[in-house]
Formats: sequence, structure tokens, C-alpha cells
Amino acid sequence: MMEPIYIPRLLTAPKKSETLEVKTFLSGLDTLTPVRGTMMVTHYGDYLQVSANAETIKTLICDRSLQQYNQRLTVDTSELIWLQSEWVDGEPQGEKEVAPEELTESLPAQGYFDPETWLYEQFSLQLPMRQLSGESATGEYDYHDPPMVDQRWAALAALKEKLPNDGEEG
Repeated sequence: MMEPIYIPRLLTAPKKSETLEVKTFLSGLDTLTPVRGTMMVTHYGDYLQVSANAETIKTLICDRSLQQYNQRLTVDTSELIWLQSEWVDGEPQGEKEVAPEELTESLPAQGYFDPETWLYEQFSLQLPMRQLSGESATGEYDYHDPPMVDQRWAALAALKEKLPNDGEEG
């Protein structure tokens, strides 16, 4: 389990940065192997830069064949997380109206950054929307029921089969 990082502590760390070696199972992400890699959190005054390079293997279920298969998940990403101070322009920070273009990830400047939660979110984004194993060829499981025929019309359908088709010369 990875411990949350107290954000102000990063200001006193060498290069205002902390590098984490990751070798753990993430809570909520059932994987065959532990998540392995590195993660770096750097404090830049108004924001944190978080980057990670990690991988694991997860068992998925194919949407077509319903068979289990293993998928390697890799995270190689970086994100900026804005830090909110408690006071903005001499006013306490509380609820405020935010324009959609201003929606970004943010944390309190005097709070904690949870690397395990952040890494879990990054791996969740890597899960394929359509889970298809390599053995599941397109169309392999495309089965369509024949159209239902109302038995009351069966005699008419049989007669129609005996008639020559329109437009054909025979």
C-alpha cells in the first residue's frame, strides 16, 4: 500500500520532488501481477506534476466469446494537478461557479496527494472499452436467428415459393 504524500512536505524535499518505486497490488484493481514501475511527484508552487511509468497484467472477459484472457496494461503518462489555496483574493475559498474550460484536477495546497488512487485512475483509463481477445475473430460469434414466420401465413409462403419471381423470364 502506498502512503499519501503531504503536499507541503514536497517543498522541503530535494528538487521539490519525490520518486516512488511501485511494486504493489492496487485496491479495487484485481490484477494477476502487482503494478510495477516508478512514479514521480514534483511541486511547482501552484501545481503538482505527477508522472508514472508502470505496468501490470489483468484478466478480462472477452465480449464475444465470454472466455477469459490476460491483457497487459501500461501507464506512461503525466498530469498537472492544480493546488488551491484556502484564500483567493483575500476571500476564503468555498463553493464557486466554474466555467467548463476551467475544470481541471485540483487538490488543497495544504492537503495530501494519494498516489495509489491516482495510479488506480490511470490504469482504469487504460482498460479497453470493448474487451476482445486475440482469439475472437470478427464475425466468429455473429449468430442471427432466422426470421420468425407466422404459421398462419405458412401456406401462402409455400405457394409464393412455387410462383415464378416477378421480372424473371422463364
